[in-house]
Amino acid sequence: MSRVAVIGEALVDIVLGADGSARVTPGGSAANVAVTLGRQGVKVTLLTCVGADEAGASVRAWLAGSHVSVSPSVRDRTSTAVASLDSSGSATYTFDMVWDPDPLDVGDAAVVHVGSVAALLAPGADRVLAAVRAARPTALITYDPNVRPALLGDPADHLARVEDLVALADVVKVSDEDLRWLYPADAAIEVATRWQRNGPAIVVVTRGADGADAIMADGVRHVVGSPVTVVDTVGAGDTFMGTIIAFLLARGFGTDARRRLTSVTPADVHAMLAESARAAAVTVSRPGADPPWAAELVVA
Repeated sequence: MSRVAVIGEALVDIVLGADGSARVTPGGSAANVAVTLGRQGVKVTLLTCVGADEAGASVRAWLAGSHVSVSPSVRDRTSTAVASLDSSGSATYTFDMVWDPDPLDVGDAAVVHVGSVAALLAPGADRVLAAVRAARPTALITYDPNVRPALLGDPADHLARVEDLVALADVVKVSDEDLRWLYPADAAIEVATRWQRNGPAIVVVTRGADGADAIMADGVRHVVGSPVTVVDTVGAGDTFMGTIIAFLLARGFGTDARRRLTSVTPADVHAMLAESARAAAVTVSRPGADPPWAAELVVA
């Protein structure tokens, strides 16, 4: 197994522009995280469901082209997501999801990442949770709720599962929009602080153009957003998440990571947020979920 095992959906995005245009590209939250890692030189395997169809073939080719290994559960069709963009480039989604994976084995992966609808959508969500519990004694766990309200319905039906995964995770990334959906009456920092006290060493709250906050036991760190002309926001949060994982691995957090995270320095956290924000800024500057390659992140 690769250094990182990513568990979750791979699908085809049908992006409908505000100008009436349509674009069909591979995507999916977990797949985008895996592609981000592969393009940054991290050895990564995606455990997912894909169809034995033309869409599934395009997804596999896209992943292979970004140096992502795939451990697929083959089903009768590949999932689709229709992303409708408004004039600012922000996306809303409708889904046709197939998420019923075979039993999930992450092997000896140093990091296991889960998130989005794959962690919440039956029948596969129970297998995701079981895989996280099995991996936790030896692997660093990262989690991004990345909720899809159009697919999930009532947040109250999913809150307990989200909180179970947060408690098992070492690093959580969550958008302020997700927190508003999950906890409409609570401030984002208050929720993130509760989450951090229940398990993770670091909880990162992303705020789009307003940057991001990292909540740790000793306080909150903030980084401003990277100025950029937004084409669309598809895959931005996934790029941010994948870059967090790549950053931690590059600094040796793949070994004895859980203990070492408790003493991570403020400078490291600020650098992690800044690098992740820069990577996400590249993604939003071009159409579709197109995370940057390592060479695009080199600071001159």
